[in-house]
Amino acid sequence: MIVGVGIDAVEIERVKKIVAKGDNFARKVLTPKEFAQYQKLAGRRKVEYLGGRFSIKESFVKALGTGFGKEVGLQDVETLWDKVGHPVTSSPKFAGKIFPSITHDRHEIVTLIVLEK
Repeated sequence: MIVGVGIDAVEIERVKKIVAKGDNFARKVLTPKEFAQYQKLAGRRKVEYLGGRFSIKESFVKALGTGFGKEVGLQDVETLWDKVGHPVTSSPKFAGKIFPSITHDRHEIVTLIVLEK
């Protein structure tokens, strides 16, 4: 049974400016495993990764209905690639199945999370 759906969008140019400033924002947003993947990337791919991970975390808290705060923080949601490159999202804050989707074009990153119990 679906218990939550969340969607979010981020502008590529906004993330590009953040990436150009260094790794402070990335270290705040990304889990250690996500940050390790992020460090292996360069250029546009790095921007898409950071923006996508931030946006998927936003989608998750929207689907959960909590927003960020005392119940769920940025480090409580992790999205890594599986063996074939699909995103797999996990969180100790949700015991059911999590279905993520991340897409991007030249201007925007859009993410969707479906939560199922």
